[in-house]
Amino acid sequence: MGIFEPFRAIGYITSKVPFSIQRLGTETFVTVSVGKAFQIYNCAKLNLVIIGPQLPKKIRALASFRDYTFAAFGNEIAVFKRAHQVATWSRHVAKVDLLLLFGEHILSLDVEGNMFIWAFKGIEENLAPIGHVKLGANFTPSCIVHPDTYLNKVLIGSEEGSLQLWNINTKKIVYEFKGWNSAVCSCVSSPALDVVAIGCADGKIHVHNIKMDEEVVTFEHSSRGAVTALSFSTDGQPLLASGGSFGVISIWNLKKRRLQSVIRDAHDSSIISLHFFANEPVLMSASADNSVKMWIFDTNDGDPRLLRFRSGHSAPPLCIRFYSNGRHILSAGQDRAFRLFSIVQEQQSRELSQRHISKRAKKLRLKEEELKLKPVIAFDCAEIRERDWCNVVTCHMDSAAAYVWRLQNFVLGEHILKPCPENPTPVKACAISACGNFAILGTAGGWIERFNLQSGISRGSYIDTSRQRKCSHDGEVVGVACDSTNTIMISAGYHGDIKVWDFKRRELRSRWDIGCSLVKIVYHRVNGLLAAVTDDFVIRLYDVVALKMVREFRGHTDRITDLCFSEDGKWLMSSSMDGSLRIWDVVLAKQIDGIHVDVPITALSLSPNMDILATTHADQNGVYLWVNRSMFSGAPNVDSYASGKDVVKVKLPSVSALGSSEADDTKKNVSEHSEEKQAISFPIAHQQIPELVTLSLLPKSQWQSLINLDIIKARNKPLEPPKKPEKTPFFLPSIPSVSGEIVFKTDESADGEKQEKNNEGIKKIDALTSRFSDLLQSSSGTKSFSAFTEYIKGLSPSALDMELRLLEIINEEAEEELVKKPEFISIEQLLDYFIEEIHSRNDFEFMQAVVRLFLKIHGETIRCHPKLQEKARKLLEIQCSVWQKIDKLFQSTRCVVTFLSNSQF
Repeated sequence: MGIFEPFRAIGYITSKVPFSIQRLGTETFVTVSVGKAFQIYNCAKLNLVIIGPQLPKKIRALASFRDYTFAAFGNEIAVFKRAHQVATWSRHVAKVDLLLLFGEHILSLDVEGNMFIWAFKGIEENLAPIGHVKLGANFTPSCIVHPDTYLNKVLIGSEEGSLQLWNINTKKIVYEFKGWNSAVCSCVSSPALDVVAIGCADGKIHVHNIKMDEEVVTFEHSSRGAVTALSFSTDGQPLLASGGSFGVISIWNLKKRRLQSVIRDAHDSSIISLHFFANEPVLMSASADNSVKMWIFDTNDGDPRLLRFRSGHSAPPLCIRFYSNGRHILSAGQDRAFRLFSIVQEQQSRELSQRHISKRAKKLRLKEEELKLKPVIAFDCAEIRERDWCNVVTCHMDSAAAYVWRLQNFVLGEHILKPCPENPTPVKACAISACGNFAILGTAGGWIERFNLQSGISRGSYIDTSRQRKCSHDGEVVGVACDSTNTIMISAGYHGDIKVWDFKRRELRSRWDIGCSLVKIVYHRVNGLLAAVTDDFVIRLYDVVALKMVREFRGHTDRITDLCFSEDGKWLMSSSMDGSLRIWDVVLAKQIDGIHVDVPITALSLSPNMDILATTHADQNGVYLWVNRSMFSGAPNVDSYASGKDVVKVKLPSVSALGSSEADDTKKNVSEHSEEKQAISFPIAHQQIPELVTLSLLPKSQWQSLINLDIIKARNKPLEPPKKPEKTPFFLPSIPSVSGEIVFKTDESADGEKQEKNNEGIKKIDALTSRFSDLLQSSSGTKSFSAFTEYIKGLSPSALDMELRLLEIINEEAEEELVKKPEFISIEQLLDYFIEEIHSRNDFEFMQAVVRLFLKIHGETIRCHPKLQEKARKLLEIQCSVWQKIDKLFQSTRCVVTFLSNSQF
């Protein structure tokens, strides 16, 4: 494993597998498939509650019952109790396509017509099916349903168009329906007895009485697509919802036998599942466009409205970028959506609004996708201006205008930036200045223009007067960038020319030719290096100030898709269509790590803290996160965890951070688990950096309270002493007294016994030694104080103060007898401990606070005894030496910072 380790994938909501709904108490949960894992949402607010572990293959069918989830993958069925796999059912020889919850059993059907019956009572013991049914030849099952009140019977639809009613108890066919010469795609039981609804591939819905084998009513979709999902309402309204392969949901009135309403833009792809909640006017739908939506029927005209939804990209993202200090990711995809993903809490993810798309589409009778902006091909953002005005600018495919977004409100901005209106050409590149005031746009016609983001007004164009044409470049502008002080602007043309402009005057300063076609440029504002990608698969680094090439990186064998600098400018990451991700060390001028994935990376972005890397991949709708092992392992150098020039093959991150192999580890014993944990643990560095100190990382209040403990005690001191009760409690016996005070009645024998017990307890306390003194004594003998330090770091300030005060010497004795006292020995050992810890410069701020408290309590004792004075003098020398080194280092650092701030670089 290299520097970056797979973590998890975000942005996946559902796949092409129908969901499973169950009700537990007063709450309803929906289980959806996301590739090789499953997710469970609480339908109250569509909050994600459980993410299942990763399975070896993609999930093909789902079923759920209470805490159990059944997932069919390949030829097997995995049984989960919440998120832990408890069993695997293996009997099928073909792929399992259908699962049905049948009372206390699960029915599973494969593509070859084998149906097995499984009992989930005592799952751990019963791993074999309790029954098997073999369907007839020329019958490929496509759907299965259990008609209500039909004991031990299931109705199975086929791709050939016929239906069969089977008795799973006798394992015999009861009746066969001829069908309607069209493949059966969906089937659902109705609240009325003996009636089912059957959806066919020709777009027709047949409401059929299976007892009489008679047609009740037939509906037909106007779109002529297959009927992929059906659901009956159970709240008293005679409604039937049907979903088609074009993403349209139709609501049919069974009483009036006509179409009641149509949700034209329900989804962007085929409807996978529909479900009316029990006794509620709420319909849930899921689609292959990676979304789950809930619709409520509460309007006067009976039309449904969108209640809540969760969605992700329905097409692969094209470009991504970290935002909000690494907590969010901006993503633009081929589905014309501009999204914001949260890596902390996925329910905060959302799509940025494009201003009343739904209302306009409904008014114009068009699809929402037709009114959305074209796919984003490049964008830039400036977090510094989020609260002031629009701080994101986007370039769109084949669009001669750029759009701005107000990320604070998650909406499209009011300005449209149109460079060169006389000769409009598509905008290909964009950049926002470091101050967030200006946006620079480059077009396919070689034109570069600057706009003010607050007003949207053009502030001039960059024209190369030495050219025949009045433009910036002869060909397409592939990239623009500006430095951190708005001094220069860099632009790159497709024909291989890079130009440096004066930002304010818009005059050309210098130019140079690379010699081959340019594809992409990335500029790092801190170190002033420009990374350029050419069509010969070589990455070249240029010093913009010196106007010369300083680095050249070779290794990719196919088109380079994206580049990204680390925040400190030491690393350059590049991805290619050859499936590799390579990390280059800019200082050492070499590759330090490389990984290879099965699906090529199309875009990447590294968080400002350098702890998380985000990638997007070809034909993948999600965003994949990788964690930086060097940020958490504490390895002393890169070589300890990087693979160097070798490219290691790595699997993509899964939706669940817990893989199937890790789930299996929970079944192992503790020793095996601990050995495995030690085998994959990262090396931890214990080396002390010269001239620096190491902090304890304790809460600031813990070590500051040691310094101000006297003030805290004085503040918390009660204002008045406790008062005696005026009357004795009725349950305590008392006797009258001359003074009128309450005197409780006591038992002399009981008092005697209590006194003896108290004396015994005092003797036991005197005989026992505290853990504080035991650890101090053992650490002093071995000269290793790590265990003692960890113990006192875990004590509260008041507990540590009490332990130090217990060592106070009250009675004055002769020097010979005083040296032998345990308190005196402990004080001497504590001085040795402070000398050792301050010399090693570990837990520096905590040690300073403890030494101050120790001297405040035992300072007089140390002053009166020569032996302790000698150790205290040594402690003072070491303390002064350490502080002098720190102060010297601080002064040199301050001089460097002052020099850099005053310089014109």
